[in-house]
Amino acid sequence: MLARIFRPAKTAMQSGKAKTRQWRLEFEPASARTIDPLMGWTSSADMNGQVRLDFDSREEAIAYAERYGIPFRLHEPQEPPVIIKAYADNFATNRKVSWTH
Repeated sequence: MLARIFRPAKTAMQSGKAKTRQWRLEFEPASARTIDPLMGWTSSADMNGQVRLDFDSREEAIAYAERYGIPFRLHEPQEPPVIIKAYADNFATNRKVSWTH
């Protein structure tokens, strides 16, 4: 029953950073999913796969896992580089790439 503690990345469907500030504790799947022969749906007998706990900080998530004896793996977030752009840079005379239209 290994858990992982991470900070979720933003989804591809949003441009903002909503729901990426909190840390999440999720359990790794204990067994592979099986395919239902009649409907073709995937299912699992592992109920811990449905548990998602959100915490305000990494320390709170680690303290929770240690308090209840849950082995965990910590995934540090990878911050994207901050690229400062201005609209006026599109029309600069010292551009490195030629303006095509």
